[in-house]
Amino acid sequence: MPVEGLVTLKSRHEPTETIARLKAEIAARSMTIFAEIDHAAGAEAVGLTLHPLYLIIFGAAKGGTPLMQAAATVGIDLPLKLLVWRDASGETQVAYNDPTWLAQRHGLGDAAGGPVAAMAGALSAIVAAATA
Repeated sequence: MPVEGLVTLKSRHEPTETIARLKAEIAARSMTIFAEIDHAAGAEAVGLTLHPLYLIIFGAAKGGTPLMQAAATVGIDLPLKLLVWRDASGETQVAYNDPTWLAQRHGLGDAAGGPVAAMAGALSAIVAAATA
């Protein structure tokens, strides 16, 4: 079921390989990985189970700063995030927030067009390269 504001794509690779490929694509674009969260490991630590579910938080100040200058509230959604998981059917999925949706959410309007388009293009390229 689609989730408003999310772009979701299927990966041809297992979660661990998809994650490695995403990280390589992020590094190739000179972006910074700020944090990585392994939700499945967190669940395991408290005696629960969870399919692989991994979050990568990354970005580049040059891209996000103009948006936060226009609307400080966009800082709740930045840096960018990629979520990787294995779904119930065993497929690997990758999702991210659509930058256009984020701009609408925070009332950025047309003034944010360039940075939003650049984010959307970068996210699409990173995920396409990593999931192919």
